[in-house]
Amino acid sequence: MLPDSRQLEAALAIVAELRAAGHEAYLAGGCVRDLLLGREPHDYDVATSATPDVVLDLFPRTFAVGAHFGVVLVATTCGGIQPQNPQNSSPLSHPFRKEREMDGAPSTCGEANLASAAQAELAPPQVTEVATFRSDGVYSDGRHPDAVRYTLSAEEDVRRRDFTINGLLLDAEGLSPQGLKPVIYSSATCGTTEVVLCYKTLPNRHFFADSGDRTLQNAVIDYVGGVADLEAGVVRAIGSAERRFDEDHLRMLRGVRFAARFGFALEAETAAAMRRLAPKIVAVSRERVRDELTKMLTEGAARRAFELLDETGLLAQVLPEVARMKGVEQPPQYHPEGDVWLHTLGLLGQLEAGCSPTLAWAALLHDVGKPATFRRAERIRFDGHVEVGVAIAAEICRRFRFSNDETQRTLALIENHMRFADAPRMKASTLKRFFRLENFPEHLALHRMDCLASSGNLDHWNFVRERFEAMPEETVRPTPLITGRELIAAGYKPGASFKPMLRAAEDAQLEGAISTAEEALRLIRERFGDAPAASLGLG
Repeated sequence: MLPDSRQLEAALAIVAELRAAGHEAYLAGGCVRDLLLGREPHDYDVATSATPDVVLDLFPRTFAVGAHFGVVLVATTCGGIQPQNPQNSSPLSHPFRKEREMDGAPSTCGEANLASAAQAELAPPQVTEVATFRSDGVYSDGRHPDAVRYTLSAEEDVRRRDFTINGLLLDAEGLSPQGLKPVIYSSATCGTTEVVLCYKTLPNRHFFADSGDRTLQNAVIDYVGGVADLEAGVVRAIGSAERRFDEDHLRMLRGVRFAARFGFALEAETAAAMRRLAPKIVAVSRERVRDELTKMLTEGAARRAFELLDETGLLAQVLPEVARMKGVEQPPQYHPEGDVWLHTLGLLGQLEAGCSPTLAWAALLHDVGKPATFRRAERIRFDGHVEVGVAIAAEICRRFRFSNDETQRTLALIENHMRFADAPRMKASTLKRFFRLENFPEHLALHRMDCLASSGNLDHWNFVRERFEAMPEETVRPTPLITGRELIAAGYKPGASFKPMLRAAEDAQLEGAISTAEEALRLIRERFGDAPAASLGLG
């Protein structure tokens, strides 16, 4: 069954237009894989025999972002395509609108349909990547081919791709008995409003709902055994694994991510090639590596992804600080699960798909300072591991070029992850300031994962959570009773002394010891003395 989505509708509209112009065109790559797995594709790509100049001429809204490599982005509205020269159409006075129909029947130009179309809200454009069939030359930089050669062979195009499960094509013509044909509706006038209906591309929606997986599989073109590998649960490089990874070193990380996300195994030669070529991953830009690692951490299979990174030797190359966690013992009375690496995997196993990247990275790095601070005394200790871990994590964030905001949020989670044990002994003012940490629910989430990956004792987490949820925001962040302005009015000279004065007043306010501005100023006078020339002001 195919999903009912505007992205799919847009892609099929492009396929239909390309075919009407005499070119081969298919849905290609990850979207076909995901459809066969019963997953909603993130996007839909089109592969075609049409060269980039043809694609640019055929569609009016295009972006030649990768035309050198045969890639053009095509923008469509409501899943339809505005033709360059609509038949029987007067000049357009506004963007195309589309009458969305559920029964697959052709539109009529009746007044009801025109009125409905005229009232429809203009949907945002869908952008689809359209790539020309090509054969790649040498990849001297480990990322881009030095030269590409366009080809009319879909098979030749597929055989240059990374993995068999991503090398599948979907022949949209095979999805419906009536095929896939674009229909151009001419403009019509209803009163003074001109309405132009877009291309009608999709076959009857009910046909999709009733056709089942068999129709979908029959429409797949498979030159590389991708369907069999999907059924077997295997990630296998197309052709020579070593050649594929030499072409683009990032493919090694992508292979690990696909295997983890789908619960697949790495095919033996594919895994062996990763181990042989793992050192080459350091030549890949840090941003690309960062993005792949973030996807691994946030797609719901982080533990398996990092186990595979370790098994293939890639972990030691991209995150040597994390690899050093292996074999670092922990006190068994607090960590019956084992060493720091196993403990960290326990946290990664709890990360859900779609989780916050900052939470995910903090889960990975929260104990990154332990290997450097390990010592044996009356028991195993990691004195200062939080401070050391924050410094190491800061370097990792810098190396991978995280934004300042992402870095600060990740480091804050690491810096505060041990404070929960002190919460029952905190003064009210200290606890309320603890609650003021940005996005405190993420701190709660990290601590809970930390506990469940070790002793399983959630007493401190429950203590903090219950008080956090019960405490109103105005209690955590009350309006200050006194500010620098009042201190100046009371005769105090502005300067560095204001900070401890105001802090003392806020502490007393958070503790519930004072509740008025007069009481705040009295407390400051008692603790810090009268202002040198205090003759006016509160009090």
